[in-house]
This record gives sequence, structure tokens and C-alpha cells, in this order.
Amino acid sequence: MANADESRHPSTAPDWWRSAVVYQVYPRSFQDSDGDGVGDLRGILQRLDHLERLGVDVVWLSPIYRSPQADNGYDISDYRDVDPVFGTLDDLDDLLAALHGRGMKLVMDLVVNHTSDEHPWFVESRSSRENPKRDWYWWRPARPGTHGGDPGAEPTNWESFFSGPAWQWDEATEEYYLHLFDVKQPDLNWENPDLRAAVYDMMRWWLDRGVDGFRMDVINLISKHPHLPDGPVRAGRRYGDGGAAYTNGPRLHEFLQEMHREVFDGRDGLINVGETPGVTLDEAILLTDPARREVDMVFQFEHVGLDHGATKFRPRPLAPGELAASLTRWQEGLADRGWNSLYLENHDQPRSVSRFGDAEEHWYASATALATMLHLLRGTPYVYQGQELGMTNAPFGTIDEYRDVESLNAYADEVASGTAVADALSGLSLMSRDHARTPVQWDATPNAGFTTGEPWLAVHPDHERVNAAAQVGDPGSVFEYTRALIALRHDRDVVAHGGFERLDAGHPAIFAFERALGEDRLLVVVNLASAEHDPAFDESVADRWRDGMPLLTNTLPDAPPPFDAPLGPWEARVLASRP
Repeated sequence: MANADESRHPSTAPDWWRSAVVYQVYPRSFQDSDGDGVGDLRGILQRLDHLERLGVDVVWLSPIYRSPQADNGYDISDYRDVDPVFGTLDDLDDLLAALHGRGMKLVMDLVVNHTSDEHPWFVESRSSRENPKRDWYWWRPARPGTHGGDPGAEPTNWESFFSGPAWQWDEATEEYYLHLFDVKQPDLNWENPDLRAAVYDMMRWWLDRGVDGFRMDVINLISKHPHLPDGPVRAGRRYGDGGAAYTNGPRLHEFLQEMHREVFDGRDGLINVGETPGVTLDEAILLTDPARREVDMVFQFEHVGLDHGATKFRPRPLAPGELAASLTRWQEGLADRGWNSLYLENHDQPRSVSRFGDAEEHWYASATALATMLHLLRGTPYVYQGQELGMTNAPFGTIDEYRDVESLNAYADEVASGTAVADALSGLSLMSRDHARTPVQWDATPNAGFTTGEPWLAVHPDHERVNAAAQVGDPGSVFEYTRALIALRHDRDVVAHGGFERLDAGHPAIFAFERALGEDRLLVVVNLASAEHDPAFDESVADRWRDGMPLLTNTLPDAPPPFDAPLGPWEARVLASRP
């Protein structure tokens, strides 16, 4: 990518994010600058050439706020400071200036459904029942007829996302507090207007500092049903599912519209992204409808929940076409209003080439096929660090090699309930969040160029083969293929702004679709399988594309194949209509 010039300065257009590509940095695992084994802000600064060459427009920074790190920074104890493990506010200002100087924007990850139990707000809240901030969190007495702290005395039967009850007994004030996630992550009570005002003031403080927007963690959980009713208990589970009382709650849209008025109105060139687990298509349309002024786009979870079995850690194989069908549903559902966040990986998801591709037999082909599908759909693509290199799930062997609180709690829960150790580990080997958190593989040296010290999480042993130094500049690499896809989005308006139409290619494993903007059309054909398949288009499609102009393929052929030639395992083709 060329050096930054006027055309690469951060855009102030109201919908600039439609043609943007976002790159997520998980700072702990990106680059360590001081040898302590943990990535940091100065390390990110050292690797900006990599991001600039890739061509991304936005860097989304996972939480770097001060935190006890119970959930790797998603438990914030000070919203207005940087945790010393990552650096200082001056370091963040330097990173922001460097990104802007290269024509990129910086988006902060913001967690306002909950804080750390070490945040001053919660310290005050738990100090006494009469404290003015008591109602900034959800406090409730023990269930009638029970003794606080005893099993079953919790105010509701809800299960935490991280296993166990969602309530913690506080001996000092003799009430329970709600924590949908870790016990050290108490939920904020958005019913309290003073709490909301404090959150909005903090958000304005960051925007005034120069950041370009927020990715808001589990934002659709902020509105709880005030009565906090019990949830249904699934077979084999001890606790209930309280999701109906806190997912897309009764005042969610009101709160988000208020946030928009108080924080975003009057400011140009920003992006506001909502992570929304359990969101329905109908809710997503409301959330992302520009006329409603709530969020610009949402992260929905349907496609990354398809392979969940009885639990996330008991996954099932997907049927041919199942992933494509889910993505198509969201493409069509948000076609007229709203906008898609396009992703397969992030800090909470295992590596896509291991999960949805074939990392053993067709590593390069499946990594690039999945990238083709992702980048050429309608929406804003998100690249998670290392995804542009085709990084794969780590070969963790024992529970001692894992660090993620969700994985450790799930393992303990499984073993305590009688699951064999090998079976409990099998689920983690496929689905643990730690697979996304192994250090980025920069080169073939010890610790993959990530650190000169002992890495906080083990480096993947395949880094000698899969690394940035080996791929940058190699036309047959995952990196350069991803770079070409990003350039295609920037070069052709049809990718960012065109419509979407799914095509029947005659086999469920073939995901074929057209993108159209006026007379400009693209045909995307991807074989999402490890076997060869013959596409079979109807005659009208064949007539349109028989003379199509090949733009991109992941097979590096001597001559581009016909658009309807047999597709090899994980083969991808992109054609453009001729002028």
C-alpha cells in the first residue's frame, strides 16, 4: 500500500465504514516490545507496516484499560487509564497519531454491561446498602425462605456464561450481586440514569481524545427485565437460562438511542459497532437501521453457533451448505435496512481454518476460500490478527496449557459432573478461546518474533512454517491473497455497495452469489468442501457469465478456468462482468 496521503486520511463521510476493512488487535498476543511476554501498545506501533501493507482501514483494539485481568481486560477497573501491562496513555496517544498518520482509524473495545469488582463504582456500591452508587449494580436479597450463601438461595436460577450461578453472595451487605460473566465482573444497572450519564461522559472523553469509535461488548445485554424472573432449566443442567430476561431487554433501544444522542450526535467520521449475542434478525434490523440512530452494525452469533451441540464445548460437524445458508439469511435480511459485520474469527472464536476449513489436507486453499467468501459478502469485513496468515488452532495437550477463564471453568464443570478428562479436553481442543489468543506468528525464530521473553501463552509450534516473514511478498500466500481481496473492496464500489443475490450452483457445498451495482457485477463461486464438485448453474446464469472476466482465484492456474469448470477442494473464483 502506498504511503499515507490525503486520500488515505481517516474519512469523515457518514457511511465510510461500508467500504472499510477492520483489523482486530488482541494486544496481549500481538507484539511484545519489552520482553515481559505480554504484548503491549509499543509493540503494536512496531508492526504498523504490516497492517499498512495489508491495506486495512480500521484497527479495533481489544481492551487495554486498567484491569485485574480476570477476563484478560474485559473486566475494567478504570475506564480512563491504560493498564501498565500494555503501557501508558501517552503510548496510546502515540499509537492513535501513528494510525491517523497512515490513514487508519482506531476503535476502542468498550465494556459497559459490567465492570471489574475492583472498579471504584463497585467498591462504593458494595460498601453499604445506603451508598449512592448501590443501585449502579444489580443487588438482590436471597430467595425467600433460604439462607444467603447457601446453594439454591440465589435470587434467580440463572447460570453464568462462565459456568456456575450468575449471583455472588456478599457477606458484608448480606445481598447478592449479579454477574452474567465472571464473579469479578458485576453487571451494571442501566436502569439508573446517573450510571448512564457517567458512561456517556466517559465515552465522550475518549472521543475528545481522538479515538474514532467503539466496538461495544455484549451491548444487547445492558437492559434487564426489572423483575429478573427465573429461566428454564435444560436437561442435565443445574442452573437456568435467564436469557429471555436480559437479551435484547425491554429498554435496549431506548438506551442505545439515548447513547447516540448524548455521545455521537454532532461528531463526524465515527463508527459504533454492537456485539449482540442472541440477537434475532428482526432485532438486528432495528438496531442497525440508520434512521433509528442506534448502532452502525452488529456482530450476530448465528453462524458461529451452528456447530454448538449440547454446549459450545461439545461441537457437532456442520452439514454441507449449512454455513452458507446462515450467512445468506443475514445477507438477505439486512439487504434493505441495516448492515452486516462480516467475521469468522475474533478473540472469542477458534481459528476459522481449523473450524470451518481443512487445516490438515487443504490449509492454504480452505483459508483463502473462507477469506473469499467473507470479504466479498455485503457488509464490513473483520480480520482477526493472524487470520491473514492462516493461523490454526493450537495443539494444547493438558489443561495446564490453557489460560482462558471460560475454558478453565467449563473444564472444571465437565469433570465435576463426571465427564472423562479426555472428553473434556477434546471440546477445548476444538472450541477454546485460547486458540485465538496464541501469539501472532511473525517469523520462524524462537517465540515467532513475538517476544524475547517467556510468552504468556505458548506460541503455536507451526510458526516455523506459518509466519508473516515467509508470506509477505509471496504471491502464493494467505497474506497476499487476503491483501488482494482487501484491494478489490477498495477498488470496486460493487463490493462495498452492491446488492447480494444467492445463486443455485447445483450442490450445497458450493456457495455462489452475485454482487451487483448498476451494470457492474461480480460472480463469486466458492467450494466449501474437501472434495471436487461440479457447479451446475441454470441457463440464465450461464448466459450472463460465460464470457465473464476472471478477477481472482486461489488456485494459481496457468490459465483461468471457465466459470463453470469443476471446482477442486476449497477452490474459489471471482469473475467480473465485461464492460
